[in-house]
Amino acid sequence: MKILMVNGSPRRGNTYAALAHMGEVFSACGAEWEIFDLGPSPVRDCVACGRCAELKKCVFDGDKVNELIEKAKTADGFVFGTPVYYAHPTGLVLSVLDRAFYAGKSAFAHKPAAAIASLRRAGSCASVDVLNKYFTISEMPVVSSTYWNQVFRPSEEESDAEGLQTVRNLARNMVWLVSCIQAGKEKGIGLPVNEYAARTNFNR
Repeated sequence: MKILMVNGSPRRGNTYAALAHMGEVFSACGAEWEIFDLGPSPVRDCVACGRCAELKKCVFDGDKVNELIEKAKTADGFVFGTPVYYAHPTGLVLSVLDRAFYAGKSAFAHKPAAAIASLRRAGSCASVDVLNKYFTISEMPVVSSTYWNQVFRPSEEESDAEGLQTVRNLARNMVWLVSCIQAGKEKGIGLPVNEYAARTNFNR
């Protein structure tokens, strides 16, 4: 079992600390894990060129989007973390996910995912909700915890005990769900055969 965690912050601060805290639980549960830093370098937005359908990757190769897609192919579950900027996820993580999910949806589909937000005061629920929408449009089971997936300044000495408890429980639930999916595969339960042909377009 391999869990890929994405640090949607440009630096290794509170979001990274929360993901690393989850990593300790993953290790205790026998799961492999990795934190994928998006880093401080600029990231392009999607330009809707459509070339990814032909290339099977994003046309822009100068940042971490295609690297993320490749890592996603071998992951069994995901955690996407973001700090809260203006009551919203970072523009960095949104630009990356816009392109990664559009160009590499098959690498994410039918694999469990969770979002967490680190914050000072407000905006966590809105931020987690935005990230969850990438999962629900990509056929990914959404992993929940025992409270909203938020944590206040986990890298500080006076840390958020409930927030850290929440992300620990989230990690345990992730391991449980991935284990259930793997057990199902071993019993011959395959992926659903879904329909994709109908697409509504109100722009006429």
